[in-house]
Amino acid sequence: MSLAELSAAELAALAEDLTARYAELKSAGLKLDLTRGKPSAEQLDLSNDLLTLPGTGQTTSASGTDVRNYGGLEGLPEIRQIFGELLGIPTEQLVAADNSSLSVMHDSLAFALLHGRPGGTPWAGQPHKILCPTPGYDRHFHLAQELGFELVPVDLGTDGPDLQTIKRLVAADEAIKGIWVVPTYANPNGAVYSEAVTRELVSMPTAAADFTILWDNAYAVHHLTDDEIAAVDVLGLAAEAGNPDRVFVYASTSKITFAGAGVSFFGGSQAIVGWYLGHLAKRTIGPDKVNHLRHALYLKDADGVRALMRNHRAIIAPKFEAVEKILAERLGAYGVATWTEPHGGYFISLDVVDGTATEVVRLAKEAGIALTPAGSAYPYGKDPADRNIRIAPTFPPLDQVEAAMDGVATCVLLAAVRKQLDGS
Repeated sequence: MSLAELSAAELAALAEDLTARYAELKSAGLKLDLTRGKPSAEQLDLSNDLLTLPGTGQTTSASGTDVRNYGGLEGLPEIRQIFGELLGIPTEQLVAADNSSLSVMHDSLAFALLHGRPGGTPWAGQPHKILCPTPGYDRHFHLAQELGFELVPVDLGTDGPDLQTIKRLVAADEAIKGIWVVPTYANPNGAVYSEAVTRELVSMPTAAADFTILWDNAYAVHHLTDDEIAAVDVLGLAAEAGNPDRVFVYASTSKITFAGAGVSFFGGSQAIVGWYLGHLAKRTIGPDKVNHLRHALYLKDADGVRALMRNHRAIIAPKFEAVEKILAERLGAYGVATWTEPHGGYFISLDVVDGTATEVVRLAKEAGIALTPAGSAYPYGKDPADRNIRIAPTFPPLDQVEAAMDGVATCVLLAAVRKQLDGS
């Protein structure tokens, strides 16, 4: 029975029960954290062989490069080949960099701001806006804001963003220079961009000739089910549409091997890759090729990555199942929340009663449960409906995930009941 169907007496009784339950929760002295999508120590342990070059202590790549020395700006071919297959990108159109794809995003946007894209003018000398499918990745939004972009929200559905709104905006406004995209298991709602949606994005007319799709395939191989969705060939589709230079592709091994010591990637057309490397050469002499070789020797090939990710899945899938089970059992009957049941990625997107997300996060914090701030998945941290909360279940042990989510469910119900009482 939903809250709206309860009588005043039933609602008051439920409020009394939840208040008592919340008092018990606070007295338990919990210290639980569901804030960031980090791999657990158990997941990191899967790749401990990376702490030495697997096997022989090899220091020379297959091409004869001494990885201890300068050079090789584009990264080792071995690691580029492995991830080129996984991402659907030819090796020559993929650059392997250092540990953080966020750094690569920063560099590519900074290069466009300072120098313009190939054949274009610097973005910094003109108004520049960026489309932000929401709910979305807060670090994307913070980075763009830091670089002076105006953030323009557009709604994100299960198979991509609101195309009608996007087409209208990009056709009318030359200042819109790009759009953030997390195409596979998007952060936080698990959306998977369909090929049809991708075709529309790469082919649609835009007022800005240098409009750019910032294609962050962060979760390309992070599956939670047997249905291992293959990466869309976005560069091939863009070339077919006559816009080969429209896409910047990003990815990394951050949630595959070591989150703080992985390999990041940048991909694009040959013209875009040449442009990127030309500017990158002024910033660095080359990436950490020792780490590239270490990863190539450890992972061996694309199938090695797939096998490793199935071991990750065995660790984290039960945590996602626990979140979904507890939310269904505690909240399902009351009609106070909806949540995603993703097939991959690192997050569950929880929508609570409008106007209560901030209160839910506050209640949880006072009970010792840390959640990502309400609104963090929206540009400028402002969810106009104050309903979305991102749940990150991967880092804590399973028993802590269960305890935290039971507490979160109590907070969601309590906030909803109080709002209902205030409005009645």
